[in-house]
Amino acid sequence: MNQETKQQFTVSHLKDAVFEPGLRAYAHYRDLGIALATSGAAVAHVIRLIPPCDPKEVSIPHRHGVEFQMVYVLKGWLVSEFEDQGAVRMEVGSCWLQPSGMRHAVLDYSDDCEILEIVMPANFSTENLN
Repeated sequence: MNQETKQQFTVSHLKDAVFEPGLRAYAHYRDLGIALATSGAAVAHVIRLIPPCDPKEVSIPHRHGVEFQMVYVLKGWLVSEFEDQGAVRMEVGSCWLQPSGMRHAVLDYSDDCEILEIVMPANFSTENLN
C-alpha cells in the first residue's frame, strides 16, 4: 500500500464480475474494488437496474450524506427527479454530479439500464424521505 496516498493498485474485469443485491432492492451492484483500495475514501460500482421498472418501488425520495457523488449512464436510460431541477432523462453518456443532501428519486428506467456510480466516502448515509 502506498503510505502517502493510502491507496493500493486494484483492477476489476467484467469477465470476473459479480452483481449482488445492495442499497436498493431494484438494483444489483458490481463492486469495483475501489473502497478497499482507497481505505474507504471512495467507492465505485456498476449498478444494473432490475427490469421491469416498478414506479411505486423506485420513486421513493431520498438523499445521501456524501462528499462527492457522480453517476454516468453506461447502457439504456433512466429518468430521475432532483430537488430544484425536476425530472431529468439521462441516456447513454449522460453524467451528473449530485451534491450532498440533494433530494432525488428514480422515476423510470429501461430494461437494460446500467450506470457507474462513484461516491466519497465509501460509507455514506442514506435517508428515505417518504
